[in-house]
Amino acid sequence: MSGSYQTTPAERKAAFRHIVAYAKPHLGTFLLVFGCSLVAILADLLQPYLVKIAIDDHLMGGKADAKLLWMIGATYAGLALLSLLFTYWQNNLLQRIGQSIVAKLRKDLFRHIQSLSMSFFDRFPIGSLVTHESSDTESISQFFTQVLLSLIRDGMTLIFILIFMFKLDVKLALISATLLPVIAIIAVVFRSWLRQTYQAARTQLSRMIAFLAENLAGMSLIQAFNQEEEQFKQFEARNQRYWKANVKEIRSNVLFNRSFDILGNVSVALLTWIGGMAVFHRELEFGVLYAFINYIRQFFQPINAITQQWNTMQSATVSMDRLWRIFSTKPEVVDPEPEQAVDPKLEDVRGAIAYRGVEFGYLEGTRVINRLDLSIRPGEMIGIVGVTGAGKSSLMSLLCRFYDVTAGAIEIDGIDVRRIPQAKLHRMIGLVQQEPYLYSGSIIDNVRMFDERYTRGQVIEACRFVGADPLIRRLKDGYDTLLSERGSGLSAGERQLLSFARIVLLEPRILILDEATANLDSFTEQLVQHALQVVSAGRTTLVIAHRLSTVMHADRIIVMKHGDIVEQGTHAELIEQGGYYKELYEHAKGGHGLEELQTG
Repeated sequence: MSGSYQTTPAERKAAFRHIVAYAKPHLGTFLLVFGCSLVAILADLLQPYLVKIAIDDHLMGGKADAKLLWMIGATYAGLALLSLLFTYWQNNLLQRIGQSIVAKLRKDLFRHIQSLSMSFFDRFPIGSLVTHESSDTESISQFFTQVLLSLIRDGMTLIFILIFMFKLDVKLALISATLLPVIAIIAVVFRSWLRQTYQAARTQLSRMIAFLAENLAGMSLIQAFNQEEEQFKQFEARNQRYWKANVKEIRSNVLFNRSFDILGNVSVALLTWIGGMAVFHRELEFGVLYAFINYIRQFFQPINAITQQWNTMQSATVSMDRLWRIFSTKPEVVDPEPEQAVDPKLEDVRGAIAYRGVEFGYLEGTRVINRLDLSIRPGEMIGIVGVTGAGKSSLMSLLCRFYDVTAGAIEIDGIDVRRIPQAKLHRMIGLVQQEPYLYSGSIIDNVRMFDERYTRGQVIEACRFVGADPLIRRLKDGYDTLLSERGSGLSAGERQLLSFARIVLLEPRILILDEATANLDSFTEQLVQHALQVVSAGRTTLVIAHRLSTVMHADRIIVMKHGDIVEQGTHAELIEQGGYYKELYEHAKGGHGLEELQTG
């Protein structure tokens, strides 16, 4: 799902139908916009006709009646005021529609993104999703507030100008009408080119934003490895490609718009010459020529306005395509059908886990887990060890149903996890990761995950339970301390203790710790180990660890290699076997010191 993804005509139609469906609830307001536009347009177009009457029927006709001229002048001023008022109402109504549509679109897009499976996020850059949620939805807002307004207002203006022109003089009107095919040919010739140049610019922008988001997230690593200059060069290259794509897009739009300017000026010159000769030979009244020249100038104004919106139209079309790709993506992991669903009560969950003939691979044709069988008793603490790529984290992701197994089944208390609604499953399982994620907000809100059903007192009690209370109270504002993104300002151990407090508060029956102590120093690890013992009491606990010290006192240790369980038993039993686990143990003891392995 890269930025260069190409849509088919059928997909474009589907995307357009999907986005335009957001306008249906506002149909009544659109009719009001249409009415306001109609009044404003007629008020504008009657003004040259009034001047024509004043010239031909009064000034040139020898009927210089001051009272009638004053009446015509007052009517002219009234029409100008009427046009101003109805244009104002039209713009306000349309802006309200556009903002309502884009607000609902953003909400639906965010909700849909949240519903997608983890496999979607594996292949879709986060920077691109940010672009879709912000920039693309704004482009669609501009479609409804600018493009649609132009199509309604300027389209009707063209129709009424043609009506007035034919009423004034059929011959000159027919000459003017010959411009329409020329305009159509220019539009068709430029259409494909404009779309390509705009899409190319948007693609480069999306790639640049994705690169920027990735770099900002990993800035500590970039600085640690002195990669600033190299990353700057890569950013500069992407920025240069975006600049070139933008220049090409601007050049195409300038050529497109200037083509109409030249055509408009040539048309005015031609009609002035033809009309002037007709007036000279008394075949045409001077007022008619005056009105006609005004209308021919106004004739190109709406065309220019529509073409000026062509870029916005291209932006909206590309944005519709991109958003449709997301909306049309279905979650690979879905809730069971109602007749197949099992909805156990949380208090009745024992926490027995069984992997039965489980196979899994992230990509088609690859396999990370090989026909694995494993039974875990309720309340048992299981340590899972193995080198990187052994399949440890995949085992946990399958239990949480971030992905579905390729073959076999995973059961909790004898129930296939695919039959348990995901919301209930995720309440049953608590996950503590290597890098606990904290949001912008207070410590209170981060522990209770912004769920106000949990009181302040319950949050404080949970923090006391895991030993985080003294650390929090040392902060200036205590539990009301506002954290920035990812909890910067707190140590890795403090962030981890807050994640344990979440577990205590939410009370899942199964606890998963995925490398939860990997980034901690020895002292902080002791605090977290104590919290782990407190939190895991009475819960089925699965601990993934690189540090063997984390799992040495587990009830059972599972040793994985290339997606298979090669050994299992207690620490002492595995050492006595003298197999792969002892090899890992000896390697860790030699590389990191025996004291670390004996911490526990």
